[in-house]
Amino acid sequence: MQSLEIQTTIDAWLTLSDRIFVPHTEEEYESLVTLLDRLIDEVGENESHPLASLMEILGILIENYETKYVPELV
Repeated sequence: MQSLEIQTTIDAWLTLSDRIFVPHTEEEYESLVTLLDRLIDEVGENESHPLASLMEILGILIENYETKYVPELV
């Protein structure tokens, strides 16, 4: 049963991995920001929306990039 779950995860990930990733360049960062903006337009404040957790994941990835690469405004 566990190998079936792994295979299902692999299959799903293959369709998403070009859109969801840890950004290492400004271009990748901008791509995630654009995707998050689109999700915000779709999901809004609806925490029960099926894509709400994806918004949270993208927000964390973006925040981590900003913490590492974007200097704070003084």
